[in-house]
Amino acid sequence: MTPFFKKASISISILLLVLLANQTFAQETRLKNIIVTNTRDDLLIYLTVEGAFTEDMQTAILSGVSTTFSFYVALYRTRSFWIDKKIVFLKITHTIKYENLKNEFVIQRSWEDGKPITVKSIEEAEKRMTEIDSLKVVPLDHLNKGDRYQIRTKAQLSKVTLPLYLHYVLFFVSMWDFETDWYTIDFIY
Repeated sequence: MTPFFKKASISISILLLVLLANQTFAQETRLKNIIVTNTRDDLLIYLTVEGAFTEDMQTAILSGVSTTFSFYVALYRTRSFWIDKKIVFLKITHTIKYENLKNEFVIQRSWEDGKPITVKSIEEAEKRMTEIDSLKVVPLDHLNKGDRYQIRTKAQLSKVTLPLYLHYVLFFVSMWDFETDWYTIDFIY
């Protein structure tokens, strides 16, 4: 075998390993349990992200990598023969950081007045990171009785930026990036 064919076969083998690794680490991340309801004064939404945490992500978090989930919620008034009118667009973030010395997870949820939540277990931290419960979307006095509306939601893991050149060494971090599809719910107020 000539040196060219050896180099080519090694290059093809490495390429196949990288492609197979990407397929192995790919997982289905989706929104579930999406509920739109209201109180006397506000329109609320509840939702959960399923399949967001992988073993690699847990390992990175336990080694101190701060991780942020972003949730997008858009409310539109739908119109038959005209472009839908955007009423509100919200971007909500959940950030998790593991405090190794205290052996606890600190979670910051932007829609809860910025007050950090501290939990001891990774399971409870995952639950807090992947759930939105009773998020106020808009006051009901911004909606018209009898009109049709649509809520669109999406979740995304914000890109991780590591210090210095670690992102070149820790290339696996990009394998746990996720972004869900947009999910829509139509309703009449």
